[in-house]
Amino acid sequence: MQPYDVAFIGHMCFDAITPFGGEEKVAPGSAVLCGAMVAARIGKRVAAIVKMAPDDAPILDPMTAVGIDTFLIPAKETTFSKVFHPVADVDIRELTILKSAGVIDSTELPDISVNHVHLAGISDTEFDMDLIASLAARSHTLSVDMQSFVRQVDPDTRVIAFADVPDKKAIAEMMDLIKMDVVEAKLLTGTDDLERAAAIVADWGCPEVVITQSDGVLARHNGKTCYERFSNKSTIGRTGRGDTTFAAYLSHRIDHDAQQSLIFAAALCSVKMESVGPFTGTIQDVELRIQEQHSRRESCT
Repeated sequence: MQPYDVAFIGHMCFDAITPFGGEEKVAPGSAVLCGAMVAARIGKRVAAIVKMAPDDAPILDPMTAVGIDTFLIPAKETTFSKVFHPVADVDIRELTILKSAGVIDSTELPDISVNHVHLAGISDTEFDMDLIASLAARSHTLSVDMQSFVRQVDPDTRVIAFADVPDKKAIAEMMDLIKMDVVEAKLLTGTDDLERAAAIVADWGCPEVVITQSDGVLARHNGKTCYERFSNKSTIGRTGRGDTTFAAYLSHRIDHDAQQSLIFAAALCSVKMESVGPFTGTIQDVELRIQEQHSRRESCT
């Protein structure tokens, strides 16, 4: 059997999202869901390895419906997160993890053949250094979303605080790609200048870095950086922006260069942000958006 192009590992969860001035709505979510749906819809062979309560397995149906092979690691409960927008700025959010499926142990992972593994966590309750070291020792390439460590859940209040990560350099040394947003980048590197932040992470030992912010996304590879602006006409689907962007970049990067992958990722996520939920479009939708809004080709620096 051919190996999977990419496997996404993390928690499946329920997201209770309250927009500014709106009502709370609960729906299945997670970085795994957002990422895996993107990779599958653009034609990649995808596995989703999720830790969750078996009774909630029906929430995996949207992934299986688009050809994603799901592997469920049983937990006592499924992660439940709350996202509250107190002001109109969609990048200002209050995050709480009311329930967590718990840390994933390397012994719980299925025995599958895969070319790339992405650690798609939403908080520090999912991965530990033992798991990362175990994955880094295998033959596939490896990436991580640094929100998996920067978002730190208070054990009593369950509120997420954003903080620096003591093991950040050790994590970077084991990665082939790292994904961050501008808030995480500043906490980890001390600067919100995306180009400088990416260079710092590269100096820690990770050769490729992707950083998102509200108006666009930067990629650094082999000492060169490129930036592409988003072209979305609304932000109704802002939740999952970073997960979607990185999954699009990672999936396209399999057979394209960094600049082409960055343009593709920015265009795809722009389409996604104009509707609620994971990306439901097609490659044709993305190609049209590229032609209309992202056809400019600037050299990387």
